[in-house]
Amino acid sequence: MIIDCHCHAGKGDGLTGPWDTSAPLEDYLRRASAAGISRTVLLSTFHSDYATANRQVALLVKRHPERFYGFVFVHAVRDRGHVFERVQEAVQRYGFRGIKVHRYDARITREVCEVARAFGLPVLYDVMGEISGVELIATEYPEVCFIIPHLGSFADDWRAQRALLDPLSRLPNVHADTAGVRRFDLLVEAVARAGAHKLLFGSDGPWLHPGVELAKVRALELSPEDERLVLGGNLLRLMGSRRQKPMGRVTRGKGPAPAEEAEVRDPWPPEDLRQGGC
Repeated sequence: MIIDCHCHAGKGDGLTGPWDTSAPLEDYLRRASAAGISRTVLLSTFHSDYATANRQVALLVKRHPERFYGFVFVHAVRDRGHVFERVQEAVQRYGFRGIKVHRYDARITREVCEVARAFGLPVLYDVMGEISGVELIATEYPEVCFIIPHLGSFADDWRAQRALLDPLSRLPNVHADTAGVRRFDLLVEAVARAGAHKLLFGSDGPWLHPGVELAKVRALELSPEDERLVLGGNLLRLMGSRRQKPMGRVTRGKGPAPAEEAEVRDPWPPEDLRQGGC
């Protein structure tokens, strides 16, 4: 069974680009079926109200439970103080199997990580090339499995993708997906250094062709067992820890969410960047 771990669906409300406008599945499903892809993880488009967007995905999963899995999309800042409720509803009512967070919205937070740990859910976190935080979250939350899509950068930032190879190979709870990775040799190196058990096939559909993305995995010429892991076995393993009832305590964000995420600055800048003072 081939499972695509990364596909968007539904309507957005931003109208600034495909990512927050519409993700129709008709062409994707035809292409995926032709490529032999039998199941797909659905994520919403970007949206100003992820509760609404997740309901759209939930309807698709409910209509075709044999075809789709759902991941709940949360905004780490805007949903502050309510992440637990968002995820609880998604798990218990919709049957969702993971969490999606995108740094385009906001950086991941303790609240998101602790909710993921409580429900035993993997987190698909698009870091947009900011690899420096991957080791921080992975070591702080070793019980949570993180999937970093696009090998760290959809923008084809080879520096970020190469930088991800280190935590990917060292940290047992860090994984990556193959969606949109254009530098094929980095996928080869990811398997060589981290192992096939750390890589998941994803397409970033419906905007990318699932058959083309699948061909990259086939071109790796993995052993039959390793290919089975990348094409679905790893995802099933990561989703297999889901709990209907949460375990442990969850720290909830307090106070109103800021209108925009504040810029994160290094409190210890290099000497040549300091402006004097004591």
